[in-house]
Amino acid sequence: MRLRINDLTAALDDDSTLEELAARRLKVARGAIVSLEVIRKAIDARRRNGAPIKFNYIVEVEVDGKLPTATKTKGAAAGREPLCKFGAATAGWARCPQLGAAIVGGSGGGAPKNRRPVVIGFGPAGMFAALTLARAGYNPIVFERGADVDTRARDVKNFFEGGELNPESNVQFGEGGAGTFSDGKLTTRIDDPLTREVIDAFIEAGAPNEIAYLQKPHIGTDRLRGVVKNIRKKILAEGGEIFFNARLTDIEIADGRVRAVHINGERRVECDQIFLGIGHSARDTYEMLYERGVMMEPKAFAIGVRIEHPQEFIDRAQYGADFDNPKLPRADYFLTYKGDGRGAYTFCMCPGGSVIAAATERGVVTNGMSRYDRASGVANAAILATVGVNDFDGWDALSGVRFQREWESRAFDLGGRNYRAPVQTVGDFLNGRRGSKEFWIPPTYPRGFSTADLHECLPSEAARTLEEALRSFDAKIKGFASAGAVLTGVETRTSAPLRIVRDRATFESTNVKGLYPIGEGSGYAGGIMSSAVDGLRAAAFFVERREKV
Repeated sequence: MRLRINDLTAALDDDSTLEELAARRLKVARGAIVSLEVIRKAIDARRRNGAPIKFNYIVEVEVDGKLPTATKTKGAAAGREPLCKFGAATAGWARCPQLGAAIVGGSGGGAPKNRRPVVIGFGPAGMFAALTLARAGYNPIVFERGADVDTRARDVKNFFEGGELNPESNVQFGEGGAGTFSDGKLTTRIDDPLTREVIDAFIEAGAPNEIAYLQKPHIGTDRLRGVVKNIRKKILAEGGEIFFNARLTDIEIADGRVRAVHINGERRVECDQIFLGIGHSARDTYEMLYERGVMMEPKAFAIGVRIEHPQEFIDRAQYGADFDNPKLPRADYFLTYKGDGRGAYTFCMCPGGSVIAAATERGVVTNGMSRYDRASGVANAAILATVGVNDFDGWDALSGVRFQREWESRAFDLGGRNYRAPVQTVGDFLNGRRGSKEFWIPPTYPRGFSTADLHECLPSEAARTLEEALRSFDAKIKGFASAGAVLTGVETRTSAPLRIVRDRATFESTNVKGLYPIGEGSGYAGGIMSSAVDGLRAAAFFVERREKV
């Protein structure tokens, strides 16, 4: 008999195995638990009324024999129906009932090809679109403007250590997309059955098995590099082609339909279908699409700074006296603030990580990164204030891009015009001072820093909201706004500043047939998981529709 047990709890100091806990819950002997699979693991660190920290599990167990009648309906339920398996070994199609569309399953054999679909960008959206198309037999051609991940890692390291910025191979551009140089967080707010398809594909490509059940899974930038290489190999093995250092420079459109793409200004490739996963920093591509008349619109995003604390401080704040218990992961946080007409929130919190240089052109841009072990001893997160189209005179689709560039350029000037970042203590930021170097911990931004007033590289309304938010967050985590906490500016690339408008049902551009805007760069996702799901879903819809023709 296979059962699911919800809300199986274990106190932090309980050394019982999950099998023992499940047996006690079901009131059977330990030996009756034939197998156990963890479906979900979360930490409850709220410690209400002095309660200890505990782990909450959802597990599925195979039980040998019958259960006592009294336990059959208490915290146990029949096992789940398995989702369709992404990349299943069966020939032909595996049908995903949650999607109602054909998802990949082995080689597609005689799938109709005509002209091969083109995928632009090899971040999560483009990667999973290409994988879906390849396994369906459509032999996609992928063009990625950046380098392969190994070359890209060398270029990023060189820039971090003071070398020249490579505008085509950096933290934003290259194999794996911007997420490759991040924490590799897979947490998402979307409730979509295809997230499991993506998780399974990551595990098959070498990600740790725990990402399938942890409440807040992450891969880490160090492990993610190997994962994306393995997915690349799978696409190639299924008949796809991938070209690096291959930037989209033009799209030919005739009679409202895609006809060809131009790569690096010199190669023309005829195509009927383009899956556009360009990422949120492809500003030159945005400009080209705008000139070609592709329907686009400005959208709200956010701007702010990175804050750094000792990781031990965050651990103590979240876990109390148990902060150094080896069973506990590095602690994180998510904080929100609602002001008068404008909100603020923490974003991309990286436990045990560092602040990184994420520019693609002249300007200073910050982001956060951590390795799988999260062992740097430093916690960092973005603190962001929302900005809307009225903040950047959104009279055209590119107005948000111009807004980002303005504040990145000001940060560049404040830092010394050599990609050093402007840095300020929280105490100075809140009290109208500048110049203090009494940092709680040394700033981790790799290109170096100059002390400055961060108000000079932030819109005044956003800066005021961040001040209010810091004081609010300090009431939630005492000491969060301590005078020596480090602020580094400026964070602007939190999401795309525009949306490439598409039909909700077909995923196609509303005015260019055969163009499928996907992922974060097109304005339809926010992070690795949601981008990957968006690319997968768009490609799967295309395959299903093509199969019906």
